[in-house]
Amino acid sequence: MTVEIDLISDTSTRPGAEMLAAMCAAETGDEQRYEDPTTLALEIRAAELLGQEKALFLPSGTMCNQISFLVHCRPGDEIICADSAHVFGSEGAGAAALAGAQFRPISSSMGIFTADDARPLIREPRHRSPRSRVIEVEQTTNRGGGRVWPVAALQDLATLAHERDMALHMDGARLFNASVSAGLPARAFASLCDSVWVDLSKGLGCPFGAVLAGSEDFIAEALIWKHRLGGAMRQSGFMAAAGLFAFDHNIERLADDHRNAEHFATVLRDVSGLKVTPESGFTNIVFLDLSELDVTAPTFAAALLESGVRVNVEGPKRIRVVTHLDVSTAQVARAADLARETLLRLIR
Repeated sequence: MTVEIDLISDTSTRPGAEMLAAMCAAETGDEQRYEDPTTLALEIRAAELLGQEKALFLPSGTMCNQISFLVHCRPGDEIICADSAHVFGSEGAGAAALAGAQFRPISSSMGIFTADDARPLIREPRHRSPRSRVIEVEQTTNRGGGRVWPVAALQDLATLAHERDMALHMDGARLFNASVSAGLPARAFASLCDSVWVDLSKGLGCPFGAVLAGSEDFIAEALIWKHRLGGAMRQSGFMAAAGLFAFDHNIERLADDHRNAEHFATVLRDVSGLKVTPESGFTNIVFLDLSELDVTAPTFAAALLESGVRVNVEGPKRIRVVTHLDVSTAQVARAADLARETLLRLIR
């Protein structure tokens, strides 16, 4: 079946002609020898945007998370995060396998918790207990429907973490979505963290990569783990050029994706028995909860795919829809109408 409108994820984006031209024109060198000027420029730019001292270009966001845990943690340490966090459920237990650290999750349906929620989970120093070492947050919250962590909540968590000799780490896969939605620079969120990264291959439309940022000492340690994990990329400037292009051209336009997601939700919201989240504060993620309807998520997704629209099955009764730069406003409107028609037909 041909996919005409792909709403399965913002990772579906492909570089446009202008981004490809910038990539082809990039000046490159051996990045392992610090000789790739485009990669160096991307790292400097990212550090400035995030309010951090230094940054490191890496192949993926998952690698950014895992390297951060390897730097912050020692075997037997503990990481506090939301139970819906990507690091907890979608990274192959990497923290345990690589850093020897375990998670202590906080129950949070929306992926956001407070310092008061985290405080009871921080263990008192004891030779028989894991050492509480990291508080991890995800901006925006994927399974929470693209919700934005408020700056005040992050400030409270940073204060708590530092009082207890812990680090605050941000999985910033969609940090720029949060920035645009809140009308704040990315550094307003990111500068509060001891380590933070941004994804280039989601809403920013690049084919590859993420940038990890933190203090000079943190990045020095991260560089060691990058090499240990096989992260040498040689002439990475071709890919870094895509990131620089995205920083210049693809951040502010994320607002279009947010409006499109809100329109999609609005069209589906009048289907009786269907729960649509979030209710407000849209970024680019919408969830459809079919729990009260006599149809499963796989059946609905398969029927919708016959009309050329692809969405993501998140569970037996849950669908995720993600808007991005490769789907226009007109396409999202058509997808919403088709989704509504398909759902009504299936539940009649």
